[in-house]
Amino acid sequence: MPAPTVRELGEGRLLLDLDFRDTEGLIASYLLPEADGYALVETGPTTCRDALLGGLAAAGVDPTEVRHVFVTHIHLDHAGGVGALMEALPRATFYAHEAGVPHLVDPSKLIASARRAWGAAADPLWGTILPVPPGRLVALTGGERFPLRGGELETIATPGHAKHHLAYFDTRLGGLFTGDGAGVRLERSDHLRPAVPPPDLDLELLYSSLDAMRRREPRLVLFSHFGPSPDGIRDLVRYRAIVEEWSEVALGAARERREVPWIAERLRAHDQASGESAPGPPAPADRESLVSGYELAAAGFLRYFETHGLIGQERT
Repeated sequence: MPAPTVRELGEGRLLLDLDFRDTEGLIASYLLPEADGYALVETGPTTCRDALLGGLAAAGVDPTEVRHVFVTHIHLDHAGGVGALMEALPRATFYAHEAGVPHLVDPSKLIASARRAWGAAADPLWGTILPVPPGRLVALTGGERFPLRGGELETIATPGHAKHHLAYFDTRLGGLFTGDGAGVRLERSDHLRPAVPPPDLDLELLYSSLDAMRRREPRLVLFSHFGPSPDGIRDLVRYRAIVEEWSEVALGAARERREVPWIAERLRAHDQASGESAPGPPAPADRESLVSGYELAAAGFLRYFETHGLIGQERT
């Protein structure tokens, strides 16, 4: 494994590249200084545990100094590694949305869902998903504040991508940690890829959550996939328009044929024709698919359309 990438963000805040799928620039964890220790935002999956611990070592931080670990939501690319970090971060308390906490304590549904979606690839992709002792977990609802060095970390309820989704705002840095609430925006590209998976995608909540994030007027928008955006406020505005476009394309496709591969191919064609991708290697769409594929988006839209009465629930 190459040496972990650690990047300064200002005000003592650091980005740790978790080297997901042996690829740089896919999943970020953020290390934030407290008065006496450190906080982390995002753990990544179990397969990124060693990279996360290597990033702490490269930053000169002993694992015992990590006191608080916050995840934006319980999807495996963001929080699958929580259980695997219990022993490695012995003094840390872990925080997640109250709707997600039961699934971290008993991850059986997460495991079953991963194996349905990924088949035999699930275990090598995500690693072993371990249960989290209830005493190490604290449930959040949004609005809580935690002290950081020079400021606070505010939790923001941002459902839409998932009902258990939170964003975090660092008042000192002026930094907004968006999780998947503002989509996927990889570095070296201005392309935004919607993150709209099943089972509980809700577009109206997604749009209102974007409004809630914009109201913080962040100076810096930090994506879990991946890193700081040079034009984050504009990205929050653009993201709504892009999701609306994708939703229209997906709905038109679903009314023709209620099949995930069919809808996914229409989304792919729309995305490639949109002209948003920045030129030059590595191909943004190819790398984005490693964390947010077209079929996942198609499945999310289809379930949303069915549950909201936009198309019938009977599949043809």
